[in-house]
Parts: sequence; C-alpha cells; structure tokens
Amino acid sequence: MTSSSPETASHAPHPALLLARGIFHLAAIVTVTIWGFLAWPLPFPGVFTGIGLFALSVLLWALFLSPRPVLRVDRFAQALFELCLIAAAVAALLALGVFWVWPALLGVAAAAVGFIASSRSA
Repeated sequence: MTSSSPETASHAPHPALLLARGIFHLAAIVTVTIWGFLAWPLPFPGVFTGIGLFALSVLLWALFLSPRPVLRVDRFAQALFELCLIAAAVAALLALGVFWVWPALLGVAAAAVGFIASSRSA
C-alpha cells in the first residue's frame, strides 16, 4: 500500500511565507541602513555609518538567517538573531520619527511571520 501519511509529509514552509519573511528581512536591512545614513551629519560620519550598518546587517543575515546560512545554529539562536534584526529596524524607525504605530505593526508582523515560518520548518 502506498498511502501517504502526515508523518512522512515534508514540513517545509509555504513559499509565500518564505517570501514574506524575506521581504521583512529586506525591509529591516533597508531601514537600518537609512537610519545609519540619516542619524549623523553627512558626508563624513553619515556615509561611513550607513555603509557600515548595511555591511553588518547583511553579514549577520547571511551568516544566520539566509535560506542557506553559513553558520548553522539551532532554531532558538536563529530566532534570537531574527528578533535582534527586527528590533533594530523598529528602533531605527522610531529614531527617524515615524509614528509609533507603524514600527509596532512592522515588528509584530515580522515576528509573527518569522515564528510561523520557523515552526513549520522544524
């Protein structure tokens, strides 16, 4: 008999969920980078800070959060890095003077999508 049981089914997250998670990660990286450029006076410290924060956030994303991470960690450490990236984006939006509702919605939505995507892949 060749019936498929739920135990043998793959627990891979839906591609749309992975796309939404990637969009939230991209939005967080862009937000932190924009904050890095605008938080200090241009050209001298602002450009270096913006480029440095961009490089740091992309490096941490590639090491721990990408679909094929360079360093494999357990899902709790991966969730910690994802929450740190989301928290940095929320803090950057608040520092830029955005009304507090929008950063809160971004943070809650990104954390929920990240949680659902990581719990389905485990």
